[in-house]
Amino acid sequence: MPRAPVTTEVNFDGLVGPTHNYGGLAHGNLAAAANQGQVSNPREAALQGLAKMRWMLRHGLVQGCLPPHERPHIPSLRKMGFAGKDADILAAAARANPLLLANVSSASAMWTANAATVSPSADTGDGRVHFTPANLVSHFHRAIETDTTSRVLKSIFADEQHFAVHAPVPFPTFGDEGAANHCRLTRAHGERGVELFVYGQSTFARDGGGKYRARQSLEACHIIATQHQLWTGGGAIFLQQGRAAIDAGAFHNDVVSVANENVLMFHEQAFEDREAAIAAIQRAGEARGFEPAFLEAKKLATRLHAERGRHVACSANRSPVQSGGAGLPRAQHG
Repeated sequence: MPRAPVTTEVNFDGLVGPTHNYGGLAHGNLAAAANQGQVSNPREAALQGLAKMRWMLRHGLVQGCLPPHERPHIPSLRKMGFAGKDADILAAAARANPLLLANVSSASAMWTANAATVSPSADTGDGRVHFTPANLVSHFHRAIETDTTSRVLKSIFADEQHFAVHAPVPFPTFGDEGAANHCRLTRAHGERGVELFVYGQSTFARDGGGKYRARQSLEACHIIATQHQLWTGGGAIFLQQGRAAIDAGAFHNDVVSVANENVLMFHEQAFEDREAAIAAIQRAGEARGFEPAFLEAKKLATRLHAERGRHVACSANRSPVQSGGAGLPRAQHG
């Protein structure tokens, strides 16, 4: 007699690397810009991260760790024509372009929410946990993370009977920022749910408008939903992020909305069309046998621009999986 699937919830954190610094490299990230040039303490940051992971383990949760990436990223500098020993390359890059050196030294891979989009086995057509590493093409210092993240995920989730690690969205014009723009609603962990993909705009839009460029494309969301076989599984909803939120510094949707089981907590300006978003979620929940619960932060009570340093709904939910597997959480924000 076959065993019933077991749902295991796993939390992954990214370990801060030794080159962690406040470079202010991300356009539209108002918190990063405000802290640019401040003194960082990579060792203390890494110890704090490890302490948090140990706390999770002590409280009976399953905890994983994504390792820091090679930084400074010498392979990128070699591709640009720098040659010689590593030390010589770094010295030459520092002389030629200090901003370039700052980019290849960024420790931004610590932000697990941008590592990949994950669909638990309850939602997918083939009953496996699906991962698509984010291509992060909106910024150079993030885009160089993709190859290493893909290798790490393939190493951790190597059992192809239970896991499928896809290639990143292949076209650089189709920006994908990972789980920071994705969440899931369901009656209970382990049951089939509906996945919410939040995009900034279509790549083919003639004028995105607004102060800052939207990072997540509608086309990337479609590609990921198709790769994860959601059309024959739990299904997907595509919602446009509010332009007001993006322009206020909410460059990723997990700054202004988060879901766990049947609960969606969101800022009222999180979605471009609030009423249509709520109606679509209600219909999807009804079709899957649960009633979504909405917790809404009103703009008069919670000003978006005041939340750039402390997220309205910092994404702390984790993706449950089945078949004894593990899921990648949206536990931190990048």
